[in-house]
Amino acid sequence: MKIAVYAGTFDPVTLGHLDILERSSKMFDKVILAIAEENYKDNLFEPAERLEIAKQATEHIPNVEVMLFNGLTVEFCRSVGAQIIIRGLRALSDFEKEFQIALMNKKVAPEIDSVFLMTAPEYQFVSSSIVKNFSTLGCVPEGIISPCVADALLEKFHCRNTAEQD
Repeated sequence: MKIAVYAGTFDPVTLGHLDILERSSKMFDKVILAIAEENYKDNLFEPAERLEIAKQATEHIPNVEVMLFNGLTVEFCRSVGAQIIIRGLRALSDFEKEFQIALMNKKVAPEIDSVFLMTAPEYQFVSSSIVKNFSTLGCVPEGIISPCVADALLEKFHCRNTAEQD
């Protein structure tokens, strides 16, 4: 059984992420969307929230499992028996960073390969950061996030705005 891991913060998951995930799910028997609990980023959603949102956004893909993880992606891959790390690329700048990470992963875990997929053209400009930036200003963009993500963003910012008024 070929198992792949698509790891990231997914804060929040976008249609660009889902594009990569849907295509990966056709190449491998099982794909694990691995959500990093601890990372260097300032996340909007807590790990449990990101997990729940991603589960809702991926429920239409039968061979996808969503899990939280800590530590190195290659160590997580070993723990779940995955042989492949999936990485999505939007632009040449993504490739340079991802290439360096893939080489380091190969040094640490030679048995695990990296597979790079270009995102669909309509999602090349999409990132979780840009979605969050627009959402903080009251614009939850359509056509680049799932309805469950839009709902979570609206809830998050409604609660935040209410709390600021108190």
